[in-house]
Amino acid sequence: MMPQIFDDPEKIQGKEEISASSHAPVLPDYGDACITSLVPALLEGTITPEWLPEEIFLADRVILLVLDGLGWEQLQRFSHTAPVMTGLPGRPITTVAPSTTATALTSISTGRPPAAHGVLGYRMTIGNSVLNALRWSTSRGDARRNIDPLDIQPLSVFGDQRPPVVTRAEFLDSGFTQAHLRGSRLVGYKSRAELVEKSLELLQRPEPFVYVYWDGIDRTGHEFGLGDRYEEELADCDLMISEILNRAPIRTAVVVTADHGQVTTDGGLLELPSEITTYIVQQSGEARFRWLHALNGAEEELFLAAHELFHEVAWIRRYEDIQRENWFGQRLGPSTRSRIGDVALVARSNIGFRDPAEHTSIDLIARHGSLTSEEVLVPAIGLVT
Repeated sequence: MMPQIFDDPEKIQGKEEISASSHAPVLPDYGDACITSLVPALLEGTITPEWLPEEIFLADRVILLVLDGLGWEQLQRFSHTAPVMTGLPGRPITTVAPSTTATALTSISTGRPPAAHGVLGYRMTIGNSVLNALRWSTSRGDARRNIDPLDIQPLSVFGDQRPPVVTRAEFLDSGFTQAHLRGSRLVGYKSRAELVEKSLELLQRPEPFVYVYWDGIDRTGHEFGLGDRYEEELADCDLMISEILNRAPIRTAVVVTADHGQVTTDGGLLELPSEITTYIVQQSGEARFRWLHALNGAEEELFLAAHELFHEVAWIRRYEDIQRENWFGQRLGPSTRSRIGDVALVARSNIGFRDPAEHTSIDLIARHGSLTSEEVLVPAIGLVT
C-alpha cells in the first residue's frame, strides 16, 4: 500500500471523522504514570508506582521487555491475538513527546523526560545538519565521527548500574545505541528464539535486572499496516512472552511495556504548500510530528499560515506553546532548544506531513510520533513467576 501525497488540504481523507476526544492532545504524565518512571521503579527502587502490580516489587529479579510499537489501544483491539499479554495485570501509561522510538527509548533507559536527555525526536537539527537519531546519520552519511552520541545524550542510563541489555546484534555498534544505552552490558541476538534463550540465561545466572528490546511489532506495522501481518507478529510476541513466563526462574517479575503505539496513515502525506514553505528554511521531526524552522522574524506568520491551513487535522503549536504545556517534561536549555523548530504540526487525523529531505527505505503505512491516544498510551503490565 503506497501512502498518498496531497498538496491540497481540502483533499485530506478522514478529517471530518475526528472525534471530540481528539481535540486535545494526550500529554505525557511525567510526574506519575509514564515510561520515565519504569527504570526508577524496577531497577533503582526510588519510587513504587501504584500502576504496576504490587507483587512485582517483591520479586527476586526483573526482566523488562520493551516491545517497540505496541500501543495499549492496539493490544486491546487485538486482544484475541495476544491472550497472554492481555491477561497480565497492569494498565496503560503514557509515553513521551514526541511518541517516537529514539526519544522514548532514551527516556526509558535514562528515566528522564526528553528535555533532560536531549533526544527530542527522530530527526533533530544539530548545527547545520539534520541528524537521523536512529541511523545516526545526516545527508552526508554516517555521523558518529562528527556528532558524538555521548555529547548529544549526556545522562547516565539505568541509574549507573550497568545491567545486561538484550538487543539486536546489528544495533550493538550504532550511534543511537551509544547514546541511549551508554555503558550497558550489551548482549546481541539474531532471532526471536535467540532473544529468549539469552534472556533466560541471564536470569539464571542470576542477574537482578535484564532489559530486553524487540522491534518486530513496530517494523511490521510500518511495512504492512495493522492487518493480518501485524496480528501474526503480535501472536508471535505473545508466544515469546508465554515462553519466558513459563521458563523464567521462580520469583521473576516479567514486565512488558512499549515505547509508543501506532496509527494507520491512510489519509496520506500532505505536501506543504507555498503559503507555508515561503516562511521556512527547513523541516525536521517526522511525518506526524513535523517541525517547521522559520525564517528569521517569520515565526508568527508561519504559525498563522499553518493554523489556517491545517488546524482541522493537526494540533498547531509554537515552540513557546509546547514549553508552556510541558510536552517535553521541563524547559529546554539553549543547546537542546536549537535541535527543534519554531512551529510544530502534530497530526490528529490519519495523515502525516511530507518533508522532501526525509527518506525511508520503505513506504510507511502505520506511523507514530503524535499525541493521539493510539500513539501515546502503552502497556505497563506484568506478572511474577
